[in-house]
Amino acid sequence: MNLNRLAWRNLWRRKRRTMITGFSVAFGVMLAVTFTGAGDYFYTRMIDAGASMGMGHVTIEAVDYHRAPSLKKRLQHVESLREKALQLPQVSDVMTRITGQAMFASASKSVGGMFIAVDPAQENSENNLFIRSIIEGSMLSSPEGRNIIVGSKLAQKLHLRMGKKVVYTTTDVHGEIVSAIARVSGIFETGISEVDGAMAMLPIHSVQKVLGYQVDEATLLGIILKDQRFSKSMRDKLAAMPLYSKAEVLSWQQSQPELAGMIAVDKSSNYISQLLIGLLVAAGILNTMLMSVLERTREFGVMMAVGMAPGALFRLIMLESFWLAVIGLIAGIIITIPWYIYMANTGIDLSGAYGDDFNFAGVLLDPVMKIRLFQESIVAILLGLFTLALAAGAYPAWRAGRIPPVESLKTI
Repeated sequence: MNLNRLAWRNLWRRKRRTMITGFSVAFGVMLAVTFTGAGDYFYTRMIDAGASMGMGHVTIEAVDYHRAPSLKKRLQHVESLREKALQLPQVSDVMTRITGQAMFASASKSVGGMFIAVDPAQENSENNLFIRSIIEGSMLSSPEGRNIIVGSKLAQKLHLRMGKKVVYTTTDVHGEIVSAIARVSGIFETGISEVDGAMAMLPIHSVQKVLGYQVDEATLLGIILKDQRFSKSMRDKLAAMPLYSKAEVLSWQQSQPELAGMIAVDKSSNYISQLLIGLLVAAGILNTMLMSVLERTREFGVMMAVGMAPGALFRLIMLESFWLAVIGLIAGIIITIPWYIYMANTGIDLSGAYGDDFNFAGVLLDPVMKIRLFQESIVAILLGLFTLALAAGAYPAWRAGRIPPVESLKTI
């Protein structure tokens, strides 16, 4: 008889046990999809949110600016650098920005903080977190205006309202202290206390004049990618271009090392969880196959006595493990699809557990838990569980072919 057909028939001799084991594999698939999908979703959201806070997925900046930020260090010919980057296929957007430290003062108080100068024509709610977080007023109307958009907590500290004047003081390109007056045209609230209490957004051309920059100079270009997973390859591609030889090109892992480190730690714990799930699935299959082998010791003795080789018996048990794994994976896909659709579109609201200030390494997160799977994650889950299932059947298969026929026939 064909070993494949015999293995399939043997599985259904104990239907209940086969179904229970198949369900355990299916449940393992659902758990693996949930853990991996939650990781893929949250990591992507965190990285995209961090990119929209100023630096982008890939940052082109003045040499040594990242190590020792200073407004003296500036990127030149930013328009040509920007146009070239926009031509690359994976690039979604490129923003010209000036970032630096400043002292903000109102009629009643002074507070230290950070500013980001932007060109309103290049900014939108997709690539700028501060724009989509505006709760009062509107976005800067012109790159040359005297307006300012401040964080909600910074506005509270300085007792600011819409239309009020703010004096910001910083150092120019020569290291001299310079000041300018701006009028509040908007207030944003990201939900991150540190950001809302110290950040302001200014029009880039006005800041260039204050700092003594040329129109074609800035501190950095923030590149937004269509898929954050290509940030390292894009960084390498840009760094190899002669046009960017006088600039420093950084991936988000380099420009935001704290976020990258925390994601790496979280991924490690996620991998451990995945491994435990796989081991539990493998233990279930090992238990099922070992019990099946022990129950059929006499049967195996008869089969070897009539001429079946130990190698053929080993292949038979491995085929049973194979089909058991296939049954479990198919069942897992069937029960996981509706769960995945629900979690991808609706998710579970965790705002009650985390509160209003739900951030990770200074990056605001969506309190609704959703899942999203990349193609490589799907392949890794199915291949990983399938491999563990086959590995779990190796010992029972080896044991089945090791018992001498005479000893097997003695077993009642």
